[in-house]
Amino acid sequence: MEKQKEIIKYKEVEKSIIKKYKKQIWKKFVKGVNDYDLIQEGDKIAVCISGGKDSMLLAKCMQELQRHWLVKFELVFLVMDPGYNPYNKQVILETAEELNIPITMFESPIFDIVADVEETPCYLCARMRRGYLYKEAQSLGCNKIALGHHFDDAIETILMSMLYSGQIKTMMPKLHSTNYEGMELIRPLYLVKEEDIIAWGRYNELQFIQCACRLTEHCSVSGQGGGSKRNEMKQLIKKFRQINPYIDINIFKSVHDVNLETIIGYHDHKHTYDFLEIYNKGMTKE
Repeated sequence: MEKQKEIIKYKEVEKSIIKKYKKQIWKKFVKGVNDYDLIQEGDKIAVCISGGKDSMLLAKCMQELQRHWLVKFELVFLVMDPGYNPYNKQVILETAEELNIPITMFESPIFDIVADVEETPCYLCARMRRGYLYKEAQSLGCNKIALGHHFDDAIETILMSMLYSGQIKTMMPKLHSTNYEGMELIRPLYLVKEEDIIAWGRYNELQFIQCACRLTEHCSVSGQGGGSKRNEMKQLIKKFRQINPYIDINIFKSVHDVNLETIIGYHDHKHTYDFLEIYNKGMTKE
């Protein structure tokens, strides 16, 4: 009877993605995969699961896509245990089983390492996690890792870069790995808004971990990560949406349509450009 209940649960969750949340989640997910050319024939993709709402939704969307997509590809559902406490680890295992996600879990010493780092432990943790995921995925024969970053992550990055780094840059929908040859990173939820992911989780009465870092254990179940710069951006975007519901999409579109003739300076990985170089050639006009 309990097994039957579990089957009904994950079937209902899958149905909600393509039915109730078809417009908010499924169509945007598929559009992101298409628009940014994220999946090719023969790919073997490691879907990286942290235990949060975003990565769990990504896993279910990728399963659904694999069943119906014309392009054939393989999936591995990869969970790295960087040193979770027993409660958080159990939540991940139980939620994955409830959602019929066949996870592969491996351990890493990341939390132990960053616990002694005083400056920028979050940055170091993120970099190390990425490296361990690439390495494990590659060892399993994967050529891509998929992360659960969404629309709000992208626009938060744009604002954070402008306000705190003095740069214009965003979180890219896909990247080639620098250190792991032949590996790519993709973000299939790139067009899906966080509020819709939250609504999907609540509708299905699902339990996720929010923040599993041992340095901030007080937020492990229901918190939002405290006073981080990214959380500041979340609050700022929330205010923007109250002023004008189109501000968020305009922030997003701003990095899709950059007019270099109106930029003072820009650079790529080889050169730095200044508008005076163009101006002094008489090429900048009203």
